[in-house]
Amino acid sequence: MNFPAELSYTEDHEWIRIEDDGTAVIGITEFAQNELGDIIFIDVNTVGQSLGKGEVFGAVEAVKTVSDLFLPIEGEVLELNPAIEKSPELLNSDPYGEGWIIRLKPADAGEKDGLLTADAYRELVGA
Repeated sequence: MNFPAELSYTEDHEWIRIEDDGTAVIGITEFAQNELGDIIFIDVNTVGQSLGKGEVFGAVEAVKTVSDLFLPIEGEVLELNPAIEKSPELLNSDPYGEGWIIRLKPADAGEKDGLLTADAYRELVGA
């Protein structure tokens, strides 16, 4: 399984990347999409809201289950990836690229330093 080293990870199977402009991009890991199976719908109705670390910002619906999505760090949800609204299967085919879920304005980008490295996440999931 692929866990890019430049990303930080949560125990809830989300990843985060801080962009050059200070915003954060958040998605689900390859492990998560594999466990969920074929993703058929993404529900994020928190755009414009400020949420705390660990709060639910949306949900992913797969053929066999629905799973909540949790914020890795505190911040304001700026946008939902328009590509996954039309093609939620991007979460399966490209979870670290075109399948990103939201863009966030972090309250404190340094908060990501408390998250898992790729190696720690790989150990967590036994990959």
